[in-house]
Amino acid sequence: MLYTDVAIIGGGPAGSTVASLLRKYNPSLDVTIIERDQFPREHIGESHTPAISAILDEMGVWNKIEEAEFPIKIGATFKWGRTKDLWDTDFLQSEQFIEQARPAQFDGQRKRTAFQTDRSIYDKILLDHSRELGTRVYEQTKVVHIERDGDRVVHLQVSSDDPKVIEEIGDDGLIDAKWYVDCSGDVGTLRRALDITVDAPTALRNIAFYKYYQDATWAISIGIGGTRIQIMSLDWAWLWFIPITPTRTSVGLVLPADYYKASGKTVEELYNEALASEPFISKLLETATPEPELFATKDWNFLSDRLVGENWFLAGDSCGFADPILSAGMTLAHTSARKVAFTILELNRGLGNAEWLKHEYEEGHRTQIRHHMQFADFWYSSNGQFTDLKDYCQEIAEKAGLTLDPETAFRWLATGGFTLDEPGIAAALTYRVSGLKLVAVHLGASEPEWELAKTNSWSLDLDDAREDKFVRYLNGRVFPIPCLRRGPKVLPLIDSFKHAYNVLRHESDSVKVLEECVNCMIQQDHIDIQDATLLAVEAFETMHLEGWIKGEVVPDRPFVKVV
Repeated sequence: MLYTDVAIIGGGPAGSTVASLLRKYNPSLDVTIIERDQFPREHIGESHTPAISAILDEMGVWNKIEEAEFPIKIGATFKWGRTKDLWDTDFLQSEQFIEQARPAQFDGQRKRTAFQTDRSIYDKILLDHSRELGTRVYEQTKVVHIERDGDRVVHLQVSSDDPKVIEEIGDDGLIDAKWYVDCSGDVGTLRRALDITVDAPTALRNIAFYKYYQDATWAISIGIGGTRIQIMSLDWAWLWFIPITPTRTSVGLVLPADYYKASGKTVEELYNEALASEPFISKLLETATPEPELFATKDWNFLSDRLVGENWFLAGDSCGFADPILSAGMTLAHTSARKVAFTILELNRGLGNAEWLKHEYEEGHRTQIRHHMQFADFWYSSNGQFTDLKDYCQEIAEKAGLTLDPETAFRWLATGGFTLDEPGIAAALTYRVSGLKLVAVHLGASEPEWELAKTNSWSLDLDDAREDKFVRYLNGRVFPIPCLRRGPKVLPLIDSFKHAYNVLRHESDSVKVLEECVNCMIQQDHIDIQDATLLAVEAFETMHLEGWIKGEVVPDRPFVKVV
């Protein structure tokens, strides 16, 4: 039998992130990864968001990823919504992108951009990095049995054809750990063994077919290695076009499972039909050479009922899966893995409240997955070629404690008012609130409206609110931070929200409130005036949308103007 502190099932991005961060912040921990495949291997999920870049830097693997020369993702081009026009949504405006030699450091503009990765290369870099940090890695090793005692995992039993693995573990193939982490993807090896049920709180049931091409023409080249992914809606499906190396491109088709079943056509026929009906992408592939295999995968959203137990955690796709329209998968994998690693580190110290630590991870990450699902539903509801889901948007609002008609609920979802992914920034699903308002216009909403600009006298509305603790994951630690809670709504009293809250306790003039808040951020947080102004505007807007601020109109008093 092999004894280890942490046994991780699955060596993909979630598993390697857990392992690398555990070893970084506590090198004395014995960490073991059990991976059924031999890397490299193909995998879907090539498009990143900037949140991942920060985690790669924290893991210490940024330079290795950058040296692989994966295309730099500055955003996406869409044909989506009520028109056939193309439109962009960017992390960094193309005209702001500076010509920069690669490999580049994680600094400046690279903190605002992301990668588009060939997963066969990317995943191996991450797994090898974990190994270099001291993680024990067993590839081509399969978990064949999980012994449990109620909600506690007793040990794993593995099988491998590698004599070295058997020699190290023992002929019985047993692995005994203090903590177990399921990073086995939607297979959910540990989740299934523990009989944990899953739910599908969404109306979407899509499937995906995809193929790789060599030497396709990029839709756009920006600086050195910069580009956008392409998302093109058809009458019955949508296509992705994602350059994943300087020469290799992933092209995929996503369509409702019911449409596929009713069509009577083969996967190959539907894929070729989609390409033929999309001239923009077809042109990019005119001189490309297709690789032979056409892959298929179900793309069904699901959410696990539990993510944590007595001595186990779920991370990555074993927790749940959200539709790929917003490139959520890899972000959820890396962020959940980081939270699990930090939680285990904290539990291992024995200083914090174990139940609170587990609860905050489970409820926080389940909420994050659910929000990605909800926003995907909103995204599909805005597209004239897909089933209208505005009634479902209304249901989403009701679950958040708001009674809205379908059209208002549609607009509300576009504001990002339903979630705070990071406790100190008014953002949702990797989009800042200001960006979400512009996206909403492309998806069929009216011109962006700012709630904070409609009134000029503001006051806090704290009826039925209670003081509580929220969670922040930072530098290998899990910190409780003060917050206010009212039903499902949370106001974290940190960063821009803390300043907004403190100013509103003694000032009501909207212009003065905003100015004082910006000055506090400049003087106390050392943020430049441009960033401080945007952060403050977004914080006040979110507080209006979430009901933490009451607004009134006072005659002869100026209004805040947002341009």
